[in-house]
Amino acid sequence: MKKIEIKAEEFFDILKLRDVSMWEIFAQMIDGEEKEIIFIDQEGKILFNYILPDKGEKLEEDRKEFSAVYAEKLSGLN
Repeated sequence: MKKIEIKAEEFFDILKLRDVSMWEIFAQMIDGEEKEIIFIDQEGKILFNYILPDKGEKLEEDRKEFSAVYAEKLSGLN
């Protein structure tokens, strides 16, 4: 499995500037092979990782699950 390291802060800044979601970027990266995307901080410490699936259908399932969990966590903050 190929591993891809991404500096989290810069990645999310670029997403904001381009007004694009990370899921759109992930969809463009799908090529039939699973990849481990490792998000790191400025010091190179691992923040979190995501296994990019080999198919778009699984990516869509992951997106829906992430959205539900994120919405639940946000509602807990209010």
